[in-house]
Amino acid sequence: MLTKAEEKPQRGEGKKRKHPGDDGTREERKKKGGEEGEKGQGDGGRKRLDALSVGYFRRVGERLSEGFEDNEEREMFVENVLSEVKGKAMLVAMDCTGSITLQRLLPLSRPEQVGEVMAELGGESGTEFKVVSCDRCGGHVVESAVRQMSRLMESSQKESSDTTEEEESCEVLEMQVLSLSQVVRDNCEEFIKHVHGSHVVRTLIHVLAGCLGPPRTESRPGAKGRGVTPLLTDFEIPTSFWYELKSLTETLMENINLSVTDAVASAVFQTMLTVCHRKRPKLCKQLLKQIMEYLTSRSAAPGVSPLLVFLKDQASSHLIETIIQLSHKPLLRDLYKNHLKGHMVDLALHPIANFPVQRLTAASAKYKMFLKLFDELVQGVEAVLASGHMGVIVQLAESCAESEEKQDELMQSLLRAFHCAEPGSRQVSCLPLFMSLLTYDVYYHSDTAEGGTSTEVPLSSICYHGSRLVQALSRFKERSVLLSSLRTLSPADLLTLASDPAGSHVLQALITTSSDKGRGKILKRLEGLHVQMACSRLGSRVLEAIWNSASVSQRQSIAQELVPSENQLRSNQFARHVWAKFALSHFVHRRAHWQEIQTGQSKKRKLFSDILE
Repeated sequence: MLTKAEEKPQRGEGKKRKHPGDDGTREERKKKGGEEGEKGQGDGGRKRLDALSVGYFRRVGERLSEGFEDNEEREMFVENVLSEVKGKAMLVAMDCTGSITLQRLLPLSRPEQVGEVMAELGGESGTEFKVVSCDRCGGHVVESAVRQMSRLMESSQKESSDTTEEEESCEVLEMQVLSLSQVVRDNCEEFIKHVHGSHVVRTLIHVLAGCLGPPRTESRPGAKGRGVTPLLTDFEIPTSFWYELKSLTETLMENINLSVTDAVASAVFQTMLTVCHRKRPKLCKQLLKQIMEYLTSRSAAPGVSPLLVFLKDQASSHLIETIIQLSHKPLLRDLYKNHLKGHMVDLALHPIANFPVQRLTAASAKYKMFLKLFDELVQGVEAVLASGHMGVIVQLAESCAESEEKQDELMQSLLRAFHCAEPGSRQVSCLPLFMSLLTYDVYYHSDTAEGGTSTEVPLSSICYHGSRLVQALSRFKERSVLLSSLRTLSPADLLTLASDPAGSHVLQALITTSSDKGRGKILKRLEGLHVQMACSRLGSRVLEAIWNSASVSQRQSIAQELVPSENQLRSNQFARHVWAKFALSHFVHRRAHWQEIQTGQSKKRKLFSDILE
């Protein structure tokens, strides 16, 4: 059945987003009415799923949300729905409602059922895969079907009975995945440049290599999930996939020119390198070498490396970042020595190129080349800070902490950049300046270059990169400047620091990395604030971290301060957890027993720290 629903425009239709290919006016589409039901609607004559079927698949989705009592009921339901899909799988996959339902149904299906759906989507020769994969809705269904290979391989290994039948059912899906890969290889350029088709290629690479991340969703990740690398799960693959991945990477490398001109294609190459680095290290090494040879062989101005151009481009810079993260020592050394040396500060000041600079700084931390890279970058610390590229400075500090090199030089450079190196009395103001990323003059509203610390200013403007910077500096061997600055903060500022989303991590890092003597001095400054910290969402976490690193006598002091406020602590949603974790009821009623427990824990902690060291 084909729909003529467009004859009656629904309420709010005028607000619908226009899709590519909608080149006629809405009035013209109304006139075509029933004709469009046969030919499609503004998409080159493609057929659409009829309204009755759309309603059916919507109800199927609702039924899937309810769940099933047993496996038999689920299998029967899946079989019935797939019988409705048969004969019109492409229409269902390319419909929004049908696509979502199929994506939820395929993980519940048997291997041969998934294989049959894929076979219908691909057509007799498999060429139809291109149409479905490059569709806004169909691409998701193809991805979901291909992803089932991991689940089916695992189940076939676990089940010892009916081995032949299981192998045959897996082979059906295996052949369809290989057929899809063949179509991708035949139409490689079109696939990797297509905004939807490229995602199918990326999923295919994962499956052929034998590792998968969480499924892709339409919704964008939240703030916490944006910078997080998705966790990959490994699974066994058939032998054919091993060879097919090699063939697919060879075809992709024939189109390497697209990796530097097209952002969508660049993402495919990044996936290829990341997956091969995990599953096929030797192949990855070859690919990295080939890509670098291509990038460095392009023509540029005489005496100028082409990499300097690519690093400043939106599409190619992402690829170079991935290359830097996955490269081995000789490739990194060649990259810096022959292409980037003498240009690091300029690149760090560039709005795009500063990100690859951060990756190179991180990757070089475990090699001697970091010393030369540092000497070059440290010359432009103040200029980089002024440009707002704080990630470069943070990464430089983290690499210094990791390599245990150049720490004093960086600290002195930062003090100068924040205008608190001279006179020496200004250095105790460094912590608020670093955390807020403001110079002494701006923070204290001081126009004069003379005198010591200006009038006391309440702690404020703690920012994310400032917090990251201080956390990295707290891992330095010599951090007395930071600790001296911390001890000058007023109780109100310390409470602000403990309760701030970014500042709480700073306080926790400074306390936990301090010696017992240094920690004692900080805890002395926090006396009288423990109850307020316990009642704060973030402060309570800092207090727990302090407790875990504190000595028995320090724990006793904290407990003595908290116990008189028992009612307040027990009634607070955050503090009640502190009361329980610190075993303060034991402290009140069975002091000797509490002392024994804390002493035992302290000895155990010291023993394990000695072993780890």
